[in-house]
Amino acid sequence: MIPVLESERLILRAWRREDFPAYAVFCADPERTRYSGGVKTDFQAWTSFAAGFGEWALNGYGMFAVQPKDGSEAAGYAGLWHPPMLDEPELAWGLFEGFEGRGYATEAARRVQLWAARELNLPPLMSFVHPDNLLSQAVIKRLGASPLPPTELRGEPRLRFRHVLPV
Repeated sequence: MIPVLESERLILRAWRREDFPAYAVFCADPERTRYSGGVKTDFQAWTSFAAGFGEWALNGYGMFAVQPKDGSEAAGYAGLWHPPMLDEPELAWGLFEGFEGRGYATEAARRVQLWAARELNLPPLMSFVHPDNLLSQAVIKRLGASPLPPTELRGEPRLRFRHVLPV
């Protein structure tokens, strides 16, 4: 079962079928997807959307839909991504158009960190960030993560960061 997490302004919850149209718009936007694998067709977006539920079944964790408490629609995602090619889960996030600049990514990531540490007993998490992704680098900075040696992901360069355990 996918838990529901709350922070001051956000609800992190399971995805719902009615969240898919906003997710598909996000996946079709070249600006929003340039650091996460590129544009997807509606069918590819659906496969990715549905695969998220599989990650919960296989790993016991995955991505949450991020919903502002004062709204009913998903504003983006935050959670843990852990394909078998990675040695450990990545703390990841993304926001849909119109929800940036409100601190939602940082707030959601902090809530996931707390859950991962307290409920899953995971050590401090790591995140990948494309060197050109200045918005995610700003979130990383606000989260207080430390740089690790750079690496590659999906054939592209990535900065890597280690987060601190939340208190």
